[in-house]
Amino acid sequence: MRPRQLFIGWTLCLATACLATAQTAAAQQQPSTQLPDVETQPSQEVETETPIGPNYFVPLVDIVAFDFLVNRFGYYFGQRHDFVVTGATIRRNWRTSSWVFDNDPFSVNQFLHPYQGSMYHGFSRSAGLNFWASMGYASLGSALWEIAGETTRPSKNDQIATGIGGSFLGEPLFRLAELIVRPSDHRFGREFAALIVSPATGGNRLLYGDRFRGIFPSRNPAVSARVQFGVSGTTSVRKLVTQSLTRNETAADVSVEYGMPGKPDYEYHRPFDYFNFQFTSSTASRFENIFSRGLLAGHAYGEPTGRSQGVWGLYGSYDYVSPQIFRVSSVAFSLGNTAQRRVGDSSAIQSTILAGVGYGTAGGLGSADDNDYHYGLTPQMLGAVRFVAGGRVALDVTLRDYYVSRYVSTRPGESENIARADALFSIRLASHHAASLRYIWTQRATYGVAAPQGDVTLSRGSVALFYTFFGDRRLGVTGL
Repeated sequence: MRPRQLFIGWTLCLATACLATAQTAAAQQQPSTQLPDVETQPSQEVETETPIGPNYFVPLVDIVAFDFLVNRFGYYFGQRHDFVVTGATIRRNWRTSSWVFDNDPFSVNQFLHPYQGSMYHGFSRSAGLNFWASMGYASLGSALWEIAGETTRPSKNDQIATGIGGSFLGEPLFRLAELIVRPSDHRFGREFAALIVSPATGGNRLLYGDRFRGIFPSRNPAVSARVQFGVSGTTSVRKLVTQSLTRNETAADVSVEYGMPGKPDYEYHRPFDYFNFQFTSSTASRFENIFSRGLLAGHAYGEPTGRSQGVWGLYGSYDYVSPQIFRVSSVAFSLGNTAQRRVGDSSAIQSTILAGVGYGTAGGLGSADDNDYHYGLTPQMLGAVRFVAGGRVALDVTLRDYYVSRYVSTRPGESENIARADALFSIRLASHHAASLRYIWTQRATYGVAAPQGDVTLSRGSVALFYTFFGDRRLGVTGL
């Protein structure tokens, strides 16, 4: 497959659609003598459409049809011999007892397969199935693809990335699409934007008409969206002489936080009733990062009228990081906590702490999209803190760490550690418009790599200047 066109097109379209999401969140604000605060007001929205009743047959039809189309695309535009599926190849893959770790290009295994899984998940969710049933369908769709979608031997890593990672990516896309189509105005534009954000959701709404045009009962979550466009430059780099680097680049960044703590009467009973979704694309890295994390099961705490509220529990995450000279990706389960504490009358501190383990992959000594990576059990941590002062200034600091170990690994003697620091400073200039300055530093250190290559330490630092559009004028703070 050639993912470059999909990367560029999907980035531009999704950024445009998320602007619609941000504007939807902004439009929900209520008049006030102070800054508007939709998030803390009781919902005045009347759902004029009924929720979708579950249909377990339609997703199967969707998945089979989608796999057929992907197979035909690969046959005509990819490695043709991998897609000449026959009865003999299907029987061989069905009967094999030894699934393998494949070595497709990094972006194919770590982005296209999760995105394929997000389609399976979206087909099921938009047909009225719940999260866990939809994850089952995503795993079933992945197995179907491994056995009957291509001629290569079935892959263990694809089953994880597509079946589990696809649901962790697909659920935010499904909920964002539902958020976009919820208002009754500008129907064509909203349906089109939903089709871009979640093609499976928008496609079912288009193909099956009124049958799947009901409303997902979102329970009016607190939503904060941010879209940024700007330029970025390299401030420091440590790389091999054989590695290429584009020092200056243009970038687009989208971030959505859904179900933020602090909104009275909002409850966390379903997976991803709270989630955080972010991606950054650049002219040099296609997707520099994709981060999707959501609460799978947990419990809210704090008094609705108090200064502190939060939610803790089990989180699921899908991460993809590629700062040009190396990359890492992980599908993980973590224990963690997300909280907000109001400071004074117009400021707040928000934080998230996660620690868990996943199955990850990392590499980066070859070309930008080579297959010089290895898999391993991956303990990981995340710490994020955000300070918002007076609805005017926001400072975000996020630290991440991934240790791709030698356990359950394709290279048992090797391991590596990837650390990442991200700081964003934003000043609201007028209404929803702001200017932002961002610094990112990422480092990769390898251990146990045999000669002649040996162990290496690679790193890159960059600074970016953005125009930023915020979906709400309180910069994402609830309860003020």
